[in-house]
Amino acid sequence: MAGVSIISRRSTISRRFALGLLASFVVARPTAPALAQSWPQKPVKVLVGFSAGGNIDNIARLTCQRLSDVLGQQFVVENRVGAMGTIAADAVVRSQPDGYTLFWAGTGTVSIYPAVGKPPYDTVKDLAPVGLIGTGPHVLIINPKLPIKNVQEFVAYVKAQPQKLPYGGGGGPGSVSNLLMALFLKRAGLEMTAVSYRGTAQAIIDVIAGHIPTMFVPLPEALPQAESGKVRIIALSDDKRSPEVPNVPTISESGYPGYRGVSWNGLMAPAGTPKDIINRIAVEFARAAKDPQFVAQLRQQGITPLGLNPEEFAKFLQEDMALWAEAVKIAGVTAVQ
Repeated sequence: MAGVSIISRRSTISRRFALGLLASFVVARPTAPALAQSWPQKPVKVLVGFSAGGNIDNIARLTCQRLSDVLGQQFVVENRVGAMGTIAADAVVRSQPDGYTLFWAGTGTVSIYPAVGKPPYDTVKDLAPVGLIGTGPHVLIINPKLPIKNVQEFVAYVKAQPQKLPYGGGGGPGSVSNLLMALFLKRAGLEMTAVSYRGTAQAIIDVIAGHIPTMFVPLPEALPQAESGKVRIIALSDDKRSPEVPNVPTISESGYPGYRGVSWNGLMAPAGTPKDIINRIAVEFARAAKDPQFVAQLRQQGITPLGLNPEEFAKFLQEDMALWAEAVKIAGVTAVQ
């Protein structure tokens, strides 16, 4: 990418993450070859660290239903909520690495939490990448009554204010929403004041009401409000435009090349899970990402399908963990419970 990339300053961190992630994938505990060849012989449990009915849970259930259909055994989603998903992740880390207990992983638990908290396991060494099903962009929304139509006008408007304007940090200081704004403000040379919310729903309500002027939110949560004219979407956090909002430019193409930050969803396993099992799931992820019906289902959840294999997923995590570690430092987040 042209310009000063967010990722370009992280070579030392990236090297460490890369080695650890790839090691967790490559090194397998001794396991009978017949186990991998005959897997799965019974239902597979997939732990999700967030509540049923949310975006992460929905994507997990869509993907697990497909795996159930193609592999002939039930992939059963179990919600174990708490501590940004680390309760579920810890249970998977402590399970037998036999392919029957897996972790539905996402940005907050895997890429952000290690930079702001102390998980009871080593994220890099104890969890092996299996497959990344896709990524989801966030969008920068504003109250539609403001005289702002694009990123350039947004920057000019904020700079012209005599006092720091507030913005919504949906999900709190360590959330994707808050950290995306911190990254953008740093790049644009702006100062604003974060207002923390327990989730994005109330924050969006306050943007609509004019109590706060702006925030980053996941695209699916912004679309209904934008279509009804209650908010205005002015930019996308991904480095490519979304088919759902093709006329909305990315922040990268709006004068800040290299800017990118997305949420993601994928599957991870306890370190030492047989490679044959991991690869079998990865093959199905790759097929799913090319299935028009499944792709349409993901698109409805705001997800861009990728179907990355374990090695590609490990490389993605290497860069993503470094990105959010930098964002945490910029935002000044010291600890998240």
